[in-house]
Amino acid sequence: MNYSTMSFDEFKNFCAAVKSLEPNAKFSVDKNANILTWHSGTQPTDAAIEAEITRLEGVYDGNAYQRTRAAAYKDVKEQLDQLYHDMTAGKLDATGEWHKAIKAVKDATPKP
Repeated sequence: MNYSTMSFDEFKNFCAAVKSLEPNAKFSVDKNANILTWHSGTQPTDAAIEAEITRLEGVYDGNAYQRTRAAAYKDVKEQLDQLYHDMTAGKLDATGEWHKAIKAVKDATPKP
């Protein structure tokens, strides 16, 4: 692999893949000299690292709906306030405002 030409994101993905393959790995990279120094653990092959990068990218892409939902949900403070008002109104079922708000987000961004 050519570490010296990797973008920041490519390098970040490389490090994540190595850590996924070898959780206790200790390594360093001199990007200028294009040298990877392995300090502990078993060094994965370039092919194994590339395959793991592809796998991790697939997992990330597959969880896009979670990131979309997280951004669409109201803050926890607001959700708790909705729950309080639903409890006070005796609506801790599908007719409550909290349930309707959560359902709207889930319906707008369904789980694949």
